[in-house]
Amino acid sequence: MNKLELLKKHLKPGEVYRRADLETWSNAVDRHLQQLVKDGILEKLSGGLYYAPQNSAFGKTPAEEHELLRAFLKDARFLVTSPSDYNALGVGTTQLYNTRRVYNHKRHGTYKLGNRMFHFVRKPYVPKKLTKEFLLVDLVNNLKHLAEEDQPTLVENIKKKAKEMNTTNLTKLANNFGTVGTKKLLASAL
Repeated sequence: MNKLELLKKHLKPGEVYRRADLETWSNAVDRHLQQLVKDGILEKLSGGLYYAPQNSAFGKTPAEEHELLRAFLKDARFLVTSPSDYNALGVGTTQLYNTRRVYNHKRHGTYKLGNRMFHFVRKPYVPKKLTKEFLLVDLVNNLKHLAEEDQPTLVENIKKKAKEMNTTNLTKLANNFGTVGTKKLLASAL
C-alpha cells in the first residue's frame, strides 16, 4: 500500500483535519493533500485546514460547526453566538443577522472557513455554555452595533429583564465578561 492510500484509509467522512494531523501517514503531505482535494476526497477549508465531506441524499454535507472551530482553534474552549440569539431574550430585538461570533482564548479577527465567515473574539474568560444571563451581558456589550432603531426602549427592557434573571449569575458574568458600560448599566438595573 502506498502512502497516499494509507492516508486515504485514515480519513473519516465528516471529520475536519489540520495539515499537521495528516503528516503521520504521508511522506509528501502537501502533494497528497493537493491530490485528495483534486479527487474530491478532501475539501480545503482554510490554510492548513481540510474536511473529509460526508455524502447525504442532498449531496456533500458541510463540516459540523463545532468540529470545524475546534480544529481551527486547536482548542475546545470556545462559545459561538450570533446577534440573532438576542431575540430569544424577549427584550425587543427582532433583527436577524448572518454573523457568527466565536469567543475564545486564542484568535481574534474575521476568518472564512469553507463557505462560512466567523468573527473570532479573544477573551480571557469564556463561559462553557450559552445562558440567557450571558446573552444579556453580550447584548449590552454589543448594543451600539445592533440595527435596532429604538435603543432607549431596548435599554429599559434590558433593565426589566435583568431583574427577572438569576442576579448572582448575571453579576458574575457582567464582572467577568462585561465592558465598563455594561457593568454600570446592569448594576443600575439590579
